[in-house]
Amino acid sequence: MGTRVSYPVEVKMKAIEMRLAGVPVKEVLEELNIRNHTQLKTWMRWYKNGELHRLEQPVGKQYTFGKGPEYENETTKLLAENRYLKQQIEGLKKVRRVGEEVVPKVVIELVEDLKGIISIGEICRHLGVGRSSYYRWKKDADRPTRKEIRNQQIGDLCEQHKFRYGYRKIAALYRGVCEKTVQRVMQKYGWQCRVKVKKRKRTGQPAYVAPNLLTRNFTASKPFEKLVTDITYLPFGQSMMYLSSILDVYNGEIVAQTIGFRQDTVFVLDTLDQLPQLPGGCILHSDQGSVYTSYAYQKAVKEKGITMSMSRKGTPADNSPIETFHSTLKSETFYLDDIYRTTNACVIQIVEEYINYYNNTRIQTKLNSQSPVQYRQLAV
Repeated sequence: MGTRVSYPVEVKMKAIEMRLAGVPVKEVLEELNIRNHTQLKTWMRWYKNGELHRLEQPVGKQYTFGKGPEYENETTKLLAENRYLKQQIEGLKKVRRVGEEVVPKVVIELVEDLKGIISIGEICRHLGVGRSSYYRWKKDADRPTRKEIRNQQIGDLCEQHKFRYGYRKIAALYRGVCEKTVQRVMQKYGWQCRVKVKKRKRTGQPAYVAPNLLTRNFTASKPFEKLVTDITYLPFGQSMMYLSSILDVYNGEIVAQTIGFRQDTVFVLDTLDQLPQLPGGCILHSDQGSVYTSYAYQKAVKEKGITMSMSRKGTPADNSPIETFHSTLKSETFYLDDIYRTTNACVIQIVEEYINYYNNTRIQTKLNSQSPVQYRQLAV
């Protein structure tokens, strides 16, 4: 173990003063020949906690909790207390840099804290403030400053116009203050213009929007008479994945599905291409997503002889069968088994196995307690 080094109190205080002045740690260590930067960190902690008496303790000695060092005489104790108060004042004098209007409040608070152990005149002398100034500031402490009056007047203007004006118009009404100052005040107190943001027409309008032909009539008399489709998120793998599926309203069977990493037009076209030969008059219902309103998707739908139907904007209930299936899929697999993070391969396997189970095994009350495939086969 290395030899412990004891540093004089003057060296410790000099190191603290240098750090308060913004001198880098490395320069402080080199100039004062201090071995370890953790030692300086400890001194700074004692200073910030007001435990300056610990700077005079011998190496390795810890004072009893709540007690300071035992001074040789009363004069030594007074000198130590005076040095502590001086260091406090020197540190707080840096608050002056914040702005001239802050100084009176700081002086008043400091004097109130220290006047019981040091005279008001001594505190003012250390701060470079006259006693008369201190008493004048204390007398006017309850009076608002010019800045506070200005801010209040700006706030009154904003409220008067019911926050319809931005900072430029408020600055035009409140003469003598630049726009930037008014802007900062309004931002600080949340007085910005609250007028509803103007709606802008979005670029890239949908190529085709079909009418709602189903109108929530989710019953069919034969297979492939009415189909519904949608995309759902699969946020359980290493990356975001999506499931595009098509459901036959007749028996609730999933007749096509695709799992991918991008929900683009190619993704939904792959699902569409999985459909078998369809009877005439087949309706395919979707929402107004950009992939379904795109030119490429609409062209493929027409080539298959399908009639397109679409939900109203912001109305998921218009497409409730497929929405319900996607919710059931997640509830009976990932959420039931507490699977919130796994591999992409596991996600694909879980979804494919569940769709197979849903179509062939899982019974439904509305299908006379039969699975979708069993119901379709018996109907045929």
